[in-house]
Amino acid sequence: MDTLLKLGWAAGAGGVLLCLLSVAFRLAGMYWIGSFQSGTLLQAGTAAMVLGCFCQLVVPHQRR
Repeated sequence: MDTLLKLGWAAGAGGVLLCLLSVAFRLAGMYWIGSFQSGTLLQAGTAAMVLGCFCQLVVPHQRR
């Protein structure tokens, strides 16, 4: 149970950082970050935040 909580926080924080990085590069006019497009990293960040939300939602149901 504690593992899911930590995983949720880590995935959410990593997702936010990926999204911010992607948006910052896109606003600077750079569409490629290494070998990835900035849109791909934005989608990966969104997916990580969704994973974090699912992990956070599972925890209260396991505590009952």
